Amino acid sequence: MATTPTNEGQVDPQIAICDSPSQTERLHGFTVRVNDAENYRILQKDVFEKRIYHFESETETPSILDCGANIGMSMLYFKHVYPGARITAFEPDPDVVPFLRANIETNKLADVRVVQAALSDSSEPQTLFADGKYSSTLEAHATPLTITAGAAGVVSCVRLRDYLTEPVDFLKMNIEGAEWDVLRDAEPRLSAVRAMVIEYHHLPGLPRTLHKLLDLLDRRGFEYLINDFDNDTNPHVQPPFMLTPRTSYYLLIYAQQRDTIYGD
Repeated sequence: MATTPTNEGQVDPQIAICDSPSQTERLHGFTVRVNDAENYRILQKDVFEKRIYHFESETETPSILDCGANIGMSMLYFKHVYPGARITAFEPDPDVVPFLRANIETNKLADVRVVQAALSDSSEPQTLFADGKYSSTLEAHATPLTITAGAAGVVSCVRLRDYLTEPVDFLKMNIEGAEWDVLRDAEPRLSAVRAMVIEYHHLPGLPRTLHKLLDLLDRRGFEYLINDFDNDTNPHVQPPFMLTPRTSYYLLIYAQQRDTIYGD
């Protein structure tokens, strides 16, 4: 029997399952409640076709932290590959969380815990700017573009480090520019993570932290590789190359503990 997702870190704990009109899709045996057709198309392509969050697990019940779960497409992929996966899904956008919950309930997924909160380097509540579809950014990492989406209100925040007290088989992170602050705060406990995929955001107005991220991974014992998605998702990294103050692009950083690759 499916377990009821646990609520953590909520400003308002009375969040109902999505009952608003939305599109429903069938995908690999799952019923998916979709809040935006273009968001679904890109997620289906990247997550299920290209398998950007795939990892090899040594157990049938891997522990997974899904940071920036959105409507739950990565969660569904993890359950498709590893039905016994134990997933903690973080999502702060109050307009998106009902779709995430609906996709857990509709598909009767067990061992999934929802944390309705943003990941940050502080547990203090913060203002969230969100479009209610696929983009949500804390005020500390907001850019002129994300601010135009409008404020979703004050949301609870949690620290990743507090969820790294036990081994984690896989960490997926897409948190819209907060990745450096969150990982820096969690650095002393990152050895608990076996492998991860981080989406790095190079956006106008954000500090440039790619070099800091890679250095952190290296000194914490991770080997890594970098991927630039494709022309559809990431056109600004394709040749001919150009950098301007308005350049925006995204990178996927896959990192794995060296001792799991080369041995002790």
